[in-house]
Amino acid sequence: MGWTLAFATVAILFVLISGANDGATLIGLGLRFPRSPGWAIASLLVVVLFAGPYLLGIAVARTFTERLAGLGTSGGATAFLAGVVIAVAVVAVLTGRGLPTSLTLAVIGGITGAGFGAGLPVSWSSLGAVLAIGAGAPLVGLALGYLLGTVSRRVPSCRRMPRLVLAAHLTAYAAQCVAYAVNDGQKMIAVVSVAVDVGRDGLGGVGPVEVPPAWMAVLVALFLAGALTSLTRVGERLGRGLVITRPLHIVSAETAATGAVLGSSALGSPVSMTQSITAGVVGVAASEGARRVRWQSVMNMGTAWLVTLPSSMALGCLAGLALRLL
Repeated sequence: MGWTLAFATVAILFVLISGANDGATLIGLGLRFPRSPGWAIASLLVVVLFAGPYLLGIAVARTFTERLAGLGTSGGATAFLAGVVIAVAVVAVLTGRGLPTSLTLAVIGGITGAGFGAGLPVSWSSLGAVLAIGAGAPLVGLALGYLLGTVSRRVPSCRRMPRLVLAAHLTAYAAQCVAYAVNDGQKMIAVVSVAVDVGRDGLGGVGPVEVPPAWMAVLVALFLAGALTSLTRVGERLGRGLVITRPLHIVSAETAATGAVLGSSALGSPVSMTQSITAGVVGVAASEGARRVRWQSVMNMGTAWLVTLPSSMALGCLAGLALRLL
């Protein structure tokens, strides 16, 4: 009963934090577009997040539970829990110091470190591939953002332009939601699936990822609640920290992030949607000149990303070692 409660508590907190971190970023960027219907922006994300695993698969969720470490063996579930707790703690500390970072990167480091410390086999080749793709996605987002931002300035104006740009925004935002549902959002599915598995079968190895509609609905509701609690804070960071103002720029940033994340999804590799959105925004802003970017904010985020992986992996290793010695 104690372990079941621990896994359930961690799963609920993890989904809420994911909503506050990822969901608020997605909705916040969508709402920066003039005359964007707030209810439609939030509803679209909720519907796509719920339907995504059933229509497009859960390959990325399986990466967290199967490709990083041998979590299917005895002790795998506790190592997984330790890695997730470490990831949340690292993100909380860095965010508290004004360095918002990637929860996805922290989870990858935490799970791998905890598995290694617990004596479980770690797939270093898979980890290397995941990290290489994860590092490449923001660079792709940055380049696409710069390219699309440059092209958007050359789009001729016409009387129907506001309606056309609004339609393009809703299309790009929908695609961005799909990208999140089939990639970064699946870290929540992995965490909740392990919690449900422990509640049903007890401690042991991590079993196959399952997606029952009932708990998927609860997951989406918690995610939305978390997003709404931090929407104002994240919106201010997007507005004052990185700076994009023109409607076509917003569409360009959304499209750039979507392209980067969908490309990674095809390889089954988890990447941070927040990182990709940030890179897309910076690329779009930089297309109008370097002075359009608040480089101090970019440097703060970059520093946090560089610190996240080694710190979560090291702390996860210590946590896994402690579990091994108990």
